[in-house]
Amino acid sequence: MNIEELSGLPAGAVDHFRHEGIEELYPPQAEAVEAGATDGESLVAAVPTASGKTMIAALSMLSAVERGGKALYIVPLRALASEKKEEFEAYERFGVTTGVTTGNYESTSDWLATKDIIVATSEKVDSLVRNGADWLSDLTCVVSDEVHLIDDRNRGPTLEVTLAKLRKLNPRMQVVALSATVGNADEIADWLDAALVDTDWRPIDLQMGVHYGNALNFDDGSTREVPVEGSEKQEAALVRDILQEDGSSLVFVNSRRNAEAAARRLGGVSRNELTAEEQTELAELADDIRDDSDTETSKDLAEAVERGSAFHHAGLSSTQRSIVEDAFRDRLLKVISATPTLAAGVNTPARRVIVRDWRRFDPSAGGMAPLDVLEVHQMMGRAGRPGLDPYGEAVLLAKSHEESEELFDRYIWADPEPVRSKLAAEPALRTHVLATIASGFARTRSGLLEFLEATLYASQSTEAGRLETVTDTVLAYLESNDFIERDGGGTSGGDDGDDADGAFTSAADLAETDGRDESLEATSLGHTVSRLYLDPMSAATIVHGLERAGERPTALGLYQLVSRTPDMYELYLRSGEDEKFGELYYEREAELLGDAPSEFEEERFEDWLSALKTGKLLEDWAAETDEEQLTDRYKIGPGDLRGKVDTAEWLLGAAESLAAEIDSEWTVAVREARARV
Repeated sequence: MNIEELSGLPAGAVDHFRHEGIEELYPPQAEAVEAGATDGESLVAAVPTASGKTMIAALSMLSAVERGGKALYIVPLRALASEKKEEFEAYERFGVTTGVTTGNYESTSDWLATKDIIVATSEKVDSLVRNGADWLSDLTCVVSDEVHLIDDRNRGPTLEVTLAKLRKLNPRMQVVALSATVGNADEIADWLDAALVDTDWRPIDLQMGVHYGNALNFDDGSTREVPVEGSEKQEAALVRDILQEDGSSLVFVNSRRNAEAAARRLGGVSRNELTAEEQTELAELADDIRDDSDTETSKDLAEAVERGSAFHHAGLSSTQRSIVEDAFRDRLLKVISATPTLAAGVNTPARRVIVRDWRRFDPSAGGMAPLDVLEVHQMMGRAGRPGLDPYGEAVLLAKSHEESEELFDRYIWADPEPVRSKLAAEPALRTHVLATIASGFARTRSGLLEFLEATLYASQSTEAGRLETVTDTVLAYLESNDFIERDGGGTSGGDDGDDADGAFTSAADLAETDGRDESLEATSLGHTVSRLYLDPMSAATIVHGLERAGERPTALGLYQLVSRTPDMYELYLRSGEDEKFGELYYEREAELLGDAPSEFEEERFEDWLSALKTGKLLEDWAAETDEEQLTDRYKIGPGDLRGKVDTAEWLLGAAESLAAEIDSEWTVAVREARARV
């Protein structure tokens, strides 16, 4: 389909796309238009990476704006929001405005009411729904990028519930869901009452293969000789080989430490291919990295970048990640060694993708476990840059002939897993049930269950009564902590029926009903918890700790308290640190808020010490300890440090609001602890 054949777009849109070099739509894009994407019809597009999904979204949103509507583009990551903002801001040249919102979960972002296209993370959209942003009712088109992440147990439930709420708010709204190729795209389309575009078409050829010995064997039966010299690693040989054709490489490994080690090693390969001009530009980028943060991680990254190599993981600061990604896209950097976070949608394609580690540690498996097919396919889909590469190669590494055959069967010939809802887990439901009640989406038990029936989980569930049972358990928990009232009769305290940190009570104890439909209403405390975008268990932990404080809490006590909440990813204890932080615990036990578990309850006591370690990090930060000392002392990256501080500041702000809500005498102490962070 020629771009000139498109209709229903704002004046100037076609000229803009032509200026961008687009003359013909890709087949999946043309199929989406034929399915009604520009006519307001809902659509699920399950297509490979770099096959034009964003153009499908753009055509849908621009046509919605031309009809007088407003569009929302939901992304899974803040980094993606920035990337899409830059892309969509170009539409302002023909009169279409764009706004981006990702943080401040208490704000309704009213300034976005005048924008045509809004980009936001799913968590931010969820908070906007909770806080009653008026402009949400004006939406006529919502795009959900990477919708297959509904399968993610951490972020998936928020995206799933948010889509269900937006559809309830705007029943005639167009929903455009962009997905990787998955095993059950038809189920997602049925759930969203949408047409389906499901294809494996790519703009350039993708060859997938396994490297074993000195040969790279591809899925089409062809072989490429890639000899491994001496003590060289397989990935080094593969990077050197493709560099000789002026191709770049992405190497996926299973840990930060491995990413950093691989970047150092591969820098010895990439530096041999740098021109004098590239060396000068990379030296300037290395200086920018050092200027951003004076830490060991920054020094290691800068040294690697000077040699044309880099590592990429969540421990980097946002500035460092941007420098690495931009330099790689500009072909200054020749190779990136990354953890799988880079496969989650950020636009960093390479000629050759090398999946070195296809296993990673899984606590539930008690050791190393294979990655899902979908995750590996997402990594492999980064191979090949349209307009820059004649082809893309995705390579797995095998140590034996038997392992080579296993990798072909497990990943190359295999179909990706189906997407499965993770909503029925109690930690996910407690947050979303409270928000659903507090925002008025459900005012009775039957109304709540009716709303939950509109989720993907309900459409997939084959276990009769499972959703109702878990929902009743969650309602009981919320009532016992004074977050909701049922039939007008909430409990009078925040600690009846729950343990010291607000753990769940059994449904049998508190969730018995006599068949009547109960009215559900959030208490003032419950409204506050929902507005603050807190996990109710985090709120229960904070409230309980403040109520148990017999004297003015210290900063460490408050830092350890918020570090115990589910909303804080606490630092884990390294080998030997249980003794170190055990001693600190006994030294400063009187400062800690709440009831500590017995040291004989090994798992719970270790969690308590992990929170103490995190709290001590925050205390050291508040004392203005040098950033380099902190990252070295706690063995974390600058991105980790900033993430912990930002989360602590948010949680302490929430704790201050909760303290005021329960008339705690320690509100000022919380405010002062937050100010120090």
